[in-house]
Amino acid sequence: MNPFYDKLLRCYECLREKTSFEPVTAVVLGSGLGGYADEMEQVASVEYREIQGFPVSTVPGHRGRFVFGYVEDVPVVVMQGRVHYYEGYDIHDVVLPIRLMKLMGAENLLLTNAAGGIQEGMQPGDFMMIEDHITQFVPSPLTGPNVESLGERFPDMSQVYDQGIRKVIAETAKRLEIDLKRGVYIQFTGPNFETPAEIRMARTLGADAVGMSTAVEAMAARHMGMRVGGISVISNLACGISPMPLSHEEVQMAADEAAPYFKRLLTQVISGLSREL
Repeated sequence: MNPFYDKLLRCYECLREKTSFEPVTAVVLGSGLGGYADEMEQVASVEYREIQGFPVSTVPGHRGRFVFGYVEDVPVVVMQGRVHYYEGYDIHDVVLPIRLMKLMGAENLLLTNAAGGIQEGMQPGDFMMIEDHITQFVPSPLTGPNVESLGERFPDMSQVYDQGIRKVIAETAKRLEIDLKRGVYIQFTGPNFETPAEIRMARTLGADAVGMSTAVEAMAARHMGMRVGGISVISNLACGISPMPLSHEEVQMAADEAAPYFKRLLTQVISGLSREL
């Protein structure tokens, strides 16, 4: 038996005892972006700590609950706060919430985060659509025995971020007159911010934005056959690019300022995906 798969099934059974809601789209809200869930039409909410064996968010700005409801009549499940590898969880626990939302019925996954900008010309408050990612600095969530019912042993990762979802994001941003950057996201372990030398390395590798989440979630989702889209809110310029020391407070402040534009963009993307389907 696979202990992580057993835990996933226990979490699913526990969650199903609390709600029978079946989402079409799943959304993960990053640092400073959790307020989006408070404004949607809510049907139910479940605190992470209410789910037996479920990893619990410990980071300020991450509420730590699932919210079920509707955005523009689209049934969605929203993670109001995510789990990070740097919190001390096994990488399989980090992606357990993604797998759980897929089991609940979600076919689309929209990942959001607050990220440090590496790409030339980026400014705090910019939005970047993730086109690809680099995960070599964190463990793969696909290591260990493979569960065939979740996905194949050697999944293709040539297009982790679905072209159809990317098209909807790009067209929506254009319609809303939001300047949308595009680029590659690199995930480091955290919780420390990167050194200037590490950012120079990331730029050499082809990264445009840096953060401590998201990429491993996208990998687990693709393994299960979900369609994945990703949007980074550039909350700060990465270390060595910005002359100022970095802080989590700065990240949250920049995300708060970008929140009104983010809410409009995310709402219209969710609605657009439903029309596409």
